[in-house]
Amino acid sequence: MSDVALMLRQVRYTNKAFWRNPASAFFTFAFPLMFLVIFTSLLGKGTVPIGGVLIKQSSYYVAAMATFSVITASYTNIAMSVTYQRDSGILKRVRGTPLPGWAYLVGRVIHALLVAVLLVALTAAFGAVFYGADLPTGALLAKFVLVVVAGGASFAALGLATTAIVPNADAGPAVVNAIILPLLFLSGIFIPLGDNSPAWIRTVGTIFPVKHFADAMRAGFYGRPFRFEWHDVLILLLWGLGGLVAAARFFSWEPRK
Repeated sequence: MSDVALMLRQVRYTNKAFWRNPASAFFTFAFPLMFLVIFTSLLGKGTVPIGGVLIKQSSYYVAAMATFSVITASYTNIAMSVTYQRDSGILKRVRGTPLPGWAYLVGRVIHALLVAVLLVALTAAFGAVFYGADLPTGALLAKFVLVVVAGGASFAALGLATTAIVPNADAGPAVVNAIILPLLFLSGIFIPLGDNSPAWIRTVGTIFPVKHFADAMRAGFYGRPFRFEWHDVLILLLWGLGGLVAAARFFSWEPRK
């Protein structure tokens, strides 16, 4: 059997394991929708000025929670689950099988992308039904799908790189959340960063990939008045490439002592 066939089989096995844990699968899909309802209930009644245009905050949060769902499925879940598998000896045993290491990890990443796409579709449908959010169509839809795939792959690579700095599985949730949660706030995921927001917050946010991903997702989701910028996708992919290089250099298959 070819390495590609083994990789595709790994995708299928990972998918089966995911759905055979119904509690984990349920909360993976319920979490972004729960946040969408909470934030729109608390902060979604008014408008926020972005780029000189007033945007309904309820619509803003639909695109923001779609962005959050991709990051959760690719970065957070990959970083935590792979760290657990490393420290429980699963990765070490995988290395002793005919399955190539790259095929195992690529299979995990492809499964994360599939989950991310399902989460985005569910969030978009929920937003369209309950909050009147517009759905991307035509050329806008093609850009939106490209951004989702690019973002999912990039954050999955960063998730694999993050496992190198997580000392053990118990520390995984703390380390991963300490990295991603501040960036979610600084990038306007949970609280809209309008034209009146502090300049230093917007400046810090532009350094990291979350804000560029959020901007590209928002522009791909709604189109005007947001302007789709290809440099946001380029910066996102560069961060993903950096994560891939770091993972290739520092990723460990052995449990940490």
